[in-house]
Amino acid sequence: MKFHNLYRSLIGGLTLALAWPISGLGWSTLLFVCFIPFLYLEKNIAEDKHDSKNFRLFNYTFLLLFVWNILTTWWIYYASFGGAAMAVITNSFFMALVLLLFHITRKKAGDFIGYFSLILYWLAFEYIHLNWDLTWPWLTLGNGFANSHWYIQWYEYTGALGGSLWILSINLLLFTILTKGRTVIRIAGILALILLPILLSILLKVNYKMPNEGNINVVVVQPNIDPYNEKFSGLTPQVQLQKMLALAEKKTDSNTDYLVGPETSLVNEMIETELEESPAIADIRAFLKKYPRLTFVTGASTIKEYRHGEKISETARKWKGAEIEYIYDSYNTAMQIDASTNIQLYHKSKLVPGVEKMPFPALMKPLEKLAINLGGTAGSLGMQEERSVFKSINKKVVAGTIICYESVYGEFVGEYVSKGANILFIITNDGWWEDTPGYKQHLAYATLRAIETRRSIVRSANTGISCFISPLGEISEPTKWWTSTSIKQTVVLNSILTFYTLHGDYLGKVSLLSSLGLLVYLVLLRFKLVKKS
Repeated sequence: MKFHNLYRSLIGGLTLALAWPISGLGWSTLLFVCFIPFLYLEKNIAEDKHDSKNFRLFNYTFLLLFVWNILTTWWIYYASFGGAAMAVITNSFFMALVLLLFHITRKKAGDFIGYFSLILYWLAFEYIHLNWDLTWPWLTLGNGFANSHWYIQWYEYTGALGGSLWILSINLLLFTILTKGRTVIRIAGILALILLPILLSILLKVNYKMPNEGNINVVVVQPNIDPYNEKFSGLTPQVQLQKMLALAEKKTDSNTDYLVGPETSLVNEMIETELEESPAIADIRAFLKKYPRLTFVTGASTIKEYRHGEKISETARKWKGAEIEYIYDSYNTAMQIDASTNIQLYHKSKLVPGVEKMPFPALMKPLEKLAINLGGTAGSLGMQEERSVFKSINKKVVAGTIICYESVYGEFVGEYVSKGANILFIITNDGWWEDTPGYKQHLAYATLRAIETRRSIVRSANTGISCFISPLGEISEPTKWWTSTSIKQTVVLNSILTFYTLHGDYLGKVSLLSSLGLLVYLVLLRFKLVKKS
């Protein structure tokens, strides 16, 4: 019996891993059966008369989820062994708690409510995991279809959580057929549940009309500067910038509207009130004079000094010299420079836990220096409360510039679009993970953001993969990994708001509220204040 439970755990974890983009075989259809080993495991333990059911189920479930997590996100190890261990263990732990809660609910409330609770609890967990300080939504189930954009075009209505709902519903119905027998209604139901969303997606894709709101000519540079040995120590900031501008020169001409560079291209920390005094800005302005219509968007490390009496953020830090002392915030910044005197800035706001931000900073402030240094600045970075967009001089182009990890968050990216963005830029530095599935998964998830918002995406990655992504999620002009290059394309603008952009992760919000209501029902059942339905 124990052996049966063990192999169900291992098969479940392997099935999820093999279904995942890049890391496994990429057989996304395996997601339709990935939870069946767990459901058999849970059923078997629930019917056992052993006293420690919950404890044993949690252990086997944790093993299943640990296998999935480590086989799909092991590559974090290259950036930090401690960070990788923390991500894999804590993520597996939280997921196992969710499945244990489902088990308890089924035991207390019966099969119908119990199995339905699995959907509610999981979607609620994924929603919470998108929005709290320990956020790590890399393995949101709906992300598993990132390389199968031809049958998830309906994400423009549901976002990735709609994919999670689809996966869980099919698994539960298939499990019902396997355990309770085949009937015409059940077989028809499972076929409809699988085929109708795919058919809808095909129809949406075939009938989609590219927006007729104009287009822009964009050049993307991929400087390929080693983040470990060159970016923050080996090469001077001036040499790095000149390398990037030399690559841009190869593709830029008088018709080029935008030049896009990667995250933290400008590594010398610039004081935001003194940007025009920076040699880097002077070099960029000299380059722009040769192309009067050109706008340059890139990443930078910037500093904000707090003046006396100004409200100080919880991420602020103190610098003290021999004769001067000041309080400041360090930012991972996106910057737009054009022919005007106005330099537009956006501060990265979805920060990587333990890397750019110490979780729960109000409580963990004393430990923030332990945050892993990936980006030139140790400790928690500053952020801004709301999304902001970059507007071109003629107001024709409104760009949402997404910095690295932010591109994993669907509703968050939608906030740029709600602010008026008619095109999206993703600037990133994925070189920390070496040549592993990590940067490929990161790229794949960007296609989901294109579908959800129906925006063209321009992606500049320091070491690759840089590319262009259409509103249908189709990748073009992908660069090779670890090469210095530049690419060019004409991309379309779009200002129409999708249903998902307008309503965000409503599936997660509804599931969270419903889960809370269900937990109240379980408490009432426990004290016999209501009858079991």
